[in-house]
Parts: sequence; C-alpha cells; structure tokens
Amino acid sequence: MKSLPEGATLVIASHNPGKVREIAELLAPFDLKVRSAGDFGLPEPEENGSTFAENAAIKAKAAAAGCGLPALADDSGLSVAALDGQPGIYSARWAGADKNFTHAMQRVEEELGDTPDRRAEFVCALAMASPAGEVEHFEGRVQGCLVWPPRGDQGFGYDPIFVPNGETRTFGEMPPAEKHAISHRARAFARLKERLKVR
Repeated sequence: MKSLPEGATLVIASHNPGKVREIAELLAPFDLKVRSAGDFGLPEPEENGSTFAENAAIKAKAAAAGCGLPALADDSGLSVAALDGQPGIYSARWAGADKNFTHAMQRVEEELGDTPDRRAEFVCALAMASPAGEVEHFEGRVQGCLVWPPRGDQGFGYDPIFVPNGETRTFGEMPPAEKHAISHRARAFARLKERLKVR
C-alpha cells in the first residue's frame, strides 16, 4: 500500500464508540482526517475469521470497499490462560447484542470460578486496507492478570478487570494517556506508526 498523503481521510472500521474514540486519540499525532464506518452508514460485516488478524482484515476490507477510502480496523480481545484463550475472538460477543461488558466481565469471573490462575493478555490486531483490497497487518499484546470486582470507569470493555504486568491499577483506573502508552492497541500502533508518516 502507498503511504497516506497529508490530510488524507482514514476510516476507522468500527461501530464501537469507545474503540473509535481510542483509535482516534492514537491517530491524533498524524495529519489525517479520521471518520468511522458509522459516519458512512456502512453495515457491520460478518466476522467469521478464526483469528484476530482475519477478522480485522474482514472489517477493514469491507469499510474500504464500501466508502472508497483507506480503512483501518482493529480486532482485539481478552485471552484468559485458564480458559484456553477464551473469550478471545469472541470477546465482544460475550457482551451480547447490547454490548453489556458488565455481563461479559461477570461471565469471565464465573467461568474462572476458584481457579487461582488469573493470567490473561489483551491482543490487538490492526489491518489497514486500501479500496483495491490490499491489506497490511500489525499486532500488539500486553500481559497481565485479572482481578475481581471490577475497578475504575476509564476505558471500555474488559479494562476494569485487567491489571497489566508491573502495575497495580486496572486499565479502567488509568487515565487514557497512561493506558495508551502501554496498551496492546498502543503496541500495535507503534508498528503501524511508520506507515502513517507522510512522505
């Protein structure tokens, strides 16, 4: 894919307001116009991939084709060691149609039960697609452990139950700038950074 020109529009292929906001904040240093798939009234494609990367590519390609502009998609989720990697690519689906992550976090806790192993990691796979269907991938991960009950009202999703290694606070207790410095999404964006530099 060609580098994005100065002032180019990049579509975030997501209908999740929290995710769109967080990605837009990470893109703030670049001279790009950021829009969301929802701004264009695009439907959400069926995410039938078997990995985060496959699902990110499905969303990015659908958005790029639908609006004729470069699109960036994120497929991310929580992988819990004692649950054989679940909820994994089904992290959003555990929250149900109404995106109720309070329910999703409760389900994680119930599935873990008395299991002492609370290791988990957040995974973020980014896919950037051109309207012609070219796709590039970038991945980031952050390891940590789960706590209960949830703590903090920052962030979104499973953030209130995840404490990254080396921290005592959950992602939900961290100001956005601090989370952005160490999150799985930030690490994926670090790999994307050179591709967004205007040449």
